[in-house]
Amino acid sequence: MAQTTAIVEVLKKLLKEQGVTYLQVAQALDLSEASVKRLFAERQFSLQRLDRVCALLGVEISDLVRRLEQEMRIDALAPAQEQELVSDSKLLLVAICALNRWSLAQMLENYRLSEPEAISKLARLDRMGLIELLPGNRIKPLITHDFNWQKNGPIQRFFESQVQADFFQCHFNRPGELRLFLNGMLSPRSNEAMQQKLRRLALEFRHSHQEDLALPLEQRYGVSMILAIRPWEVAVFQQYRRDDAEKYYPGHAGA
Repeated sequence: MAQTTAIVEVLKKLLKEQGVTYLQVAQALDLSEASVKRLFAERQFSLQRLDRVCALLGVEISDLVRRLEQEMRIDALAPAQEQELVSDSKLLLVAICALNRWSLAQMLENYRLSEPEAISKLARLDRMGLIELLPGNRIKPLITHDFNWQKNGPIQRFFESQVQADFFQCHFNRPGELRLFLNGMLSPRSNEAMQQKLRRLALEFRHSHQEDLALPLEQRYGVSMILAIRPWEVAVFQQYRRDDAEKYYPGHAGA
């Protein structure tokens, strides 16, 4: 029912955007204007009627669904929501797993989380709008492809205080690892050109991430990049990993 209500709300927005009145909808449906108003108020549309209204607007029902998907997705969290995440390391762990398309079962297999505890965290993420918790505890991420954390916000400060130093505790000489350090003198113009290239590289990283989400979890590895790249898991998350769920990147010791 919630999904139907949301689709009808999208339909109402399209009517307003195109300047289509309830009277015009009524004529298309062979109903009175009062009946159409009641349909919208009660969100009681049959598929046949919904299809006819879509035809009036020159769209398909699938277009409504796609627009609904876009409107439900977020490109950032509020600072208070980020603070909520960093204040609860298990909540942050479950959030990162959920956004990387882990199932509940995979979280329980790999981390010391009880099922009620994990479901509770997922429910909090659902209330925050970061995911939608579906029947059967299935997880649907609700972030856009260009989702970003707040600049100088709680997540960035968490990274600087607890993650950054941990990331660089590495020689970057094993498979999957690379560190580049360059020094030179650049003009402001060249500096800006390099920044643009780095942004494009970041965009390529995001595209690769999105494409690889279709792969099984066992074929994907947590990777972080700051002009350096290495398979890596934040220490604060590592503390929750089960002893029998250690995961080694191909070619690393212990693999």
